[in-house]
Amino acid sequence: MSATTQLTEPAATAAEPATADTTRHRLDLGRFRELSLIPAILVLGLIGFIVSPAFLTTDNLIGVAQQSTELSLLVLATALILISGRMDLSLESTIGVAPVIAVWLVLPTTGGRFNGLGLLPQWTAIPLCLLVGAAIGALNGFLILKLRLNGFIVTLGALTMLRGLQVAISQGQSIVDLPTSFTYLGKASWLGAPAAIWICTLLFTAGAAALAWLRHGRALYAIGGNPEAARTAGIRVDRITWTVLILGSLLAAFAGILYSGHYGSISATQGNGWIFQVFAATVIGGVSLNGGKGSVFGALTGVLTLQLVVNVMTLAGVPPLWNQFLNGAIIIIALIISRFASGEKQE
Repeated sequence: MSATTQLTEPAATAAEPATADTTRHRLDLGRFRELSLIPAILVLGLIGFIVSPAFLTTDNLIGVAQQSTELSLLVLATALILISGRMDLSLESTIGVAPVIAVWLVLPTTGGRFNGLGLLPQWTAIPLCLLVGAAIGALNGFLILKLRLNGFIVTLGALTMLRGLQVAISQGQSIVDLPTSFTYLGKASWLGAPAAIWICTLLFTAGAAALAWLRHGRALYAIGGNPEAARTAGIRVDRITWTVLILGSLLAAFAGILYSGHYGSISATQGNGWIFQVFAATVIGGVSLNGGKGSVFGALTGVLTLQLVVNVMTLAGVPPLWNQFLNGAIIIIALIISRFASGEKQE
């Protein structure tokens, strides 16, 4: 039995055979949902090969994986937050504003296209970026959990505010004079593959292991399923939720490091519009918007599905202007399938 069903599905008794049948049905369905995109990925692979023999080449597949790394970290963060029953829209701004603030603090005041404050050594750029990400998550958690403000509105406001801060600090231009330490992870290769791929694989493995075997990881399902029951069971709901919000923003900031290093610059609009792809990948990967259900593996297959669709469309010569329409259509289709397959209401 998976960690999800252990914490969210009631145990059936001999006096409740109908409930037992329903529970077994939902359990099997839950397992299927984690693997439901595997056939789609295989079909996309076949279509890609038919469209262009270059699809199955090593360079193309590594390129798809490389392009998926930054998005996958945001999806991992979103999956953890959604499973706990919360939502964070500000992640798409964190991926841009955290790197901008970090390099602003370390770059010299003169001598480049972008003048920073030069307050700290350049090797501190990565720790500063991660610290900014953690601070954003901590602030969101304070407003949501301590002041009891609406999480959707708080993170929507944070998204807008942080986007404006990013544009203001960068002066609306791309920052190209990045510290060497800041670009290493995005450009380095380990064992013949980009370092970012190995890092994302490690982080997803750690996330899956935490949800499956760690007490606090399994508690996320209980919190997302029924926070009051979780409190009654002795789970520190606010503390764990706050930690997840900080972790989510930390992952978004780290995604910003990988993205900036990969392209060698920080754009004034970095991350703009990513939240739509993030939710598309997370939802089609089987993570419930209502909380308490989903898996890291399912979220990862959602990312790969979206990236493969884009890659196949590109090889087929379809204009990229259709990508946003496709992402929205995928979200709606996934919600419809989830609603009729599991019987849960998407509110």
